[in-house]
Amino acid sequence: MILVYRYRVNSLNGLLNKQSRTVIYVWNFCNDTQMHALRWGKKWPSGFDLNVLTTGSSKELGIHSGTVNATCQQYAKSRSQHRRPYLRHRGRKCLGWVPLKGRDLKRKGEAFRFARNTFRVFSSRPLPEGKIKDGTNFAQDSRGNWFLNIVIEVADVPARPIRSGVGIYLGLRDFTTLSSGEKLPNDRFGRVAAGKLAKAQRARKHKRHIAKLHAKVPNARSDFQHKLALELVRRFDYIAVGNVSAATLARTRMAKSVYDASWSSFRDKLRYKAIAHGATFEEVNESGSTQTCSSCGSKDSSTRPKGIAGLRIREWACSCCGVVHDRDVNAALRGVDAHCRQESLTRSLPIRRRKCPPSLLPRD
Repeated sequence: MILVYRYRVNSLNGLLNKQSRTVIYVWNFCNDTQMHALRWGKKWPSGFDLNVLTTGSSKELGIHSGTVNATCQQYAKSRSQHRRPYLRHRGRKCLGWVPLKGRDLKRKGEAFRFARNTFRVFSSRPLPEGKIKDGTNFAQDSRGNWFLNIVIEVADVPARPIRSGVGIYLGLRDFTTLSSGEKLPNDRFGRVAAGKLAKAQRARKHKRHIAKLHAKVPNARSDFQHKLALELVRRFDYIAVGNVSAATLARTRMAKSVYDASWSSFRDKLRYKAIAHGATFEEVNESGSTQTCSSCGSKDSSTRPKGIAGLRIREWACSCCGVVHDRDVNAALRGVDAHCRQESLTRSLPIRRRKCPPSLLPRD
């Protein structure tokens, strides 16, 4: 299992600023080489070709050779991922970034040794024993602070036996609705901070103060999502989350609220925390989940919410079985109902056993 541990660096920030400017020079050289190949109809240089072209330049540039190689490989990888013939040039306004090879970073107590320099970090959590992989880098945030991102390979955690499970419905008014009926309201970090940010901008505060207010929003949102994901993973052995498309809803009038909720980020945190703690995570299709009765499975109820006008209906009673549903709780229950797999999970959830698909029913 591959994990990333992030530590804030509290020494040699000036050296990192200098090295990041050199990395920008190497990146722009790779981009110029790519544009030259396009202009003359030559073969596009791969990461290996770029490494050959930059061989011996580390001493003249004053950075480690592993940093030069990692920059060239990352350029070729980014070019392929974005499917573009060439990328943008990096300038001084770009955030600092110093990549390195995993084998070049050595542990030294609570500090780390790289390129004959010792970088002290705030040891917020211990780094587990394991092999440090490529992809490790120094990165700068918008406030000018440097962080060491360590990609490390640790042993896989065996899956826990499924004794309890939960379905999660992600929304805007309530951030999460659990199949047990619990609801957690959306704190709307971006909208709350918008007023303070507008007031500071009208007062023409210093750009460092503005950057501080901007940084508080993602930090508070990330802290909230980390704590919530960890709590859910510790409580339940099986977690089913709806695959609501944030990219699709971002094209509507709800774009600002969708970006503020950050559903995709929460699902990613929930996924890797579940794997790290041995829980079972599954992303289920939630199409029609709010309109299908979780008790009898009927889709033909005449009282169910329909279309855009039905979005205002938060509670409805099924005309087939008469059960009254909360719209969000019903969607969370449907997510688990379609994917219950073991007898222990079926008994722990408020779902009727006879309504599970025959292929998923436990054998007596």
